[in-house]
Amino acid sequence: MALFTANISKRKFSIIDFFILAFIFILFYTILKLGAGMSIPFSPKQQPAISLEPNMLPYYAGRSLLRMFIAFGASLIFTFIYGYIAAKNKFAQKILIPLLDILQSVPVLGFLSVTIVAFMAFFPGSLLGVECASIFAIFTGQAWNMTFSFYHSLVTTPKDLQEAATILHLNWWQKLIKLELPVAMIGLVWNGMMSFGGGWFFLAASEAISVLGENIHLPGVGSFLAAAVEAGNMEAIYYSILTMLIMIILVDQLFWRPLVVWSQKFKIELSESSDMPSSYVYNLLQRSALIRLINEWVLNPLCKVFNCIFNQIAELSTAASLSMQSRTSIKGLPTIVPLCLTVGVLYLLAEPAQEAFAMLAAMEPRELFSILQLGFYTFIRVIIALLLGLIWTIPIGVKIGLTPKLSKIFQPVIQIAASFPANMLFPFITILFVKFHVDFQWGCIALMMLGTQWYILFNVIAGTSSIPNDLIEVSSIFNMKGWNKWKTLILPSIFPHLVTGLITASGGAWNASIVSELVSWHENDLVATGLGAYISQATTQGDWPKIVLGITVMCIFVVMINRFVWHRLYRLAEVKYHID
Repeated sequence: MALFTANISKRKFSIIDFFILAFIFILFYTILKLGAGMSIPFSPKQQPAISLEPNMLPYYAGRSLLRMFIAFGASLIFTFIYGYIAAKNKFAQKILIPLLDILQSVPVLGFLSVTIVAFMAFFPGSLLGVECASIFAIFTGQAWNMTFSFYHSLVTTPKDLQEAATILHLNWWQKLIKLELPVAMIGLVWNGMMSFGGGWFFLAASEAISVLGENIHLPGVGSFLAAAVEAGNMEAIYYSILTMLIMIILVDQLFWRPLVVWSQKFKIELSESSDMPSSYVYNLLQRSALIRLINEWVLNPLCKVFNCIFNQIAELSTAASLSMQSRTSIKGLPTIVPLCLTVGVLYLLAEPAQEAFAMLAAMEPRELFSILQLGFYTFIRVIIALLLGLIWTIPIGVKIGLTPKLSKIFQPVIQIAASFPANMLFPFITILFVKFHVDFQWGCIALMMLGTQWYILFNVIAGTSSIPNDLIEVSSIFNMKGWNKWKTLILPSIFPHLVTGLITASGGAWNASIVSELVSWHENDLVATGLGAYISQATTQGDWPKIVLGITVMCIFVVMINRFVWHRLYRLAEVKYHID
């Protein structure tokens, strides 16, 4: 399918095409130049020095952006594979979805403690190992939210459209690209935007790594900020914040805003709104003759080849499945592939889980109770952070989602606020807490909210933007206003997206506790009693048993919440609150 189709035959080459061509060449040259710096020789004793000179920030910004987009590409691949298997196979769903909820809640520093050593062993003497560990940490901040969104879109696809696909005898590949991906697109774009914003948070944590007794710094804006905070250099901190703002604005205007406008074509509705979101970049691309040629000569042929290959695979897999079912009496044969994948995952987790439970068994009851108590304190903060986030994100998100003019104005602002790494603001907030003697046991909830409330807001906006315009017109015809409109149209429409937002915000809150319950500025340290501070201190000290125990207790809390809260809300969203 062509990406830009309006007035193709009338386009002629212009100055716009010259700038687009120059941009493409500069982009590819920059990627090659930055990529070369990722594989230089490296050792913990001889690592790249982080300069606090402002003229180095453009290079550091490029390195950070390259890590972000590599991690985002990996997150997309993971989203499509993991989310599709979980949605299409009931057996896999029972294991993969709870596992996904656990994975999104395991602290990034817990991942880094394991992965950095493994990646450095894969690439000995090269910076590429540390780069991969950093990219993997960013991936863990992006993938889960997008996967939840895609999975939920698949399980709530309107039944009449599913029946139409069955009547037309579409194979699984045709159904995916013609029905399921279009239905999921709006939610996927908004959650991708949120996930990318969450990646900035983990970028800052993964570029300046203090783990297992080693201090490792990668060239990037995050490590620049860490070095500035360590040196108490306020001027360098301001420069890093300004650089981060410029990066976020450029990515929003050049990448995300055009995608938001493009995704509106996939909205399920019988009538089109007269007030649609717009993007100057998207309009320029539509008028470009160069983009038309690239689309016709490169993208369309590649898509046709790709589509043909997967169509053949889908036909062969369907025929093989039918053939095997006709030759065997084993009814559960279609679950073999997900079963093998699940067994593989459990096998990889078996040894770490055995070690964790062995440590738990060897602990004294008093010490174990103390860690569980720390987990309970963090749990209370997570709940408070979610409730406070709900109070303001639902009305604001619905207003923006229903008003494209407001969306055009506030989307860049929200994107900047959501994407800006909350831990970059921690030094300033720490100074205020120290100056005004704020009780950090409660004050750390504000730090936790800075990194989690946006998950709820973006999902509310995505859910509101997905409300068919014909339903909005019907509500106007029947003069629905106030609470009647909210309970009849708005809340039921956004409920599935709201559940996704709450799940990812909950996981983000547990993850954010690792940096929110222990902050420092120069010689001042603020510590809140909780599981996040416990894991953070253990990670800095390189105390591996405590790291494993802390993460294990956190996983226990997450599993319990998943089983008794999120699983039931997801089921309610699947059965009752989706558009058919």
